[in-house]
Amino acid sequence: MTPPTPNIRVQSDDFDLQTEIDALTAGRTDIGAVVSFVGLCRGEQNTLSALELEHYPGMAEAEMRRIAELAIKRFDLMGLTAVHRYGKIAPGENIVLVIAASPHRQAAFDGANFVMDFLKTSAPFWKKEHGKDGKARDWVAAKDADDSARDKWE
Repeated sequence: MTPPTPNIRVQSDDFDLQTEIDALTAGRTDIGAVVSFVGLCRGEQNTLSALELEHYPGMAEAEMRRIAELAIKRFDLMGLTAVHRYGKIAPGENIVLVIAASPHRQAAFDGANFVMDFLKTSAPFWKKEHGKDGKARDWVAAKDADDSARDKWE
């Protein structure tokens, strides 16, 4: 059987979780589990006015697709959606979405975790914090914990 094609998007507009789940599962009776992850912008103790996300157009989508295809193959997923936003995002707003569908729950959980662990470390996205004081802060540095989370899959 041919593996499903992942739905990959990089966009400035917000997304709706239920709409995305409905699109992934419409008319499907072979899916037994759907796991979703939504990453939100934190307010950093009410000091952040926005998080600015930039990406490398074309390259970000290609890397997201590569990661999604690996997850589909490795965990025998029946569908996968990954959406990452860019632009200025206010605290409480959506940043990233991963939905994994499979016959059984563990594969869906593992697939979603795998995708997020690799998106955090491999996809070309950059974050800059903007403080409530009106000042742009430094670009957010990569974290060793993110590399460790990714490395557990190898």
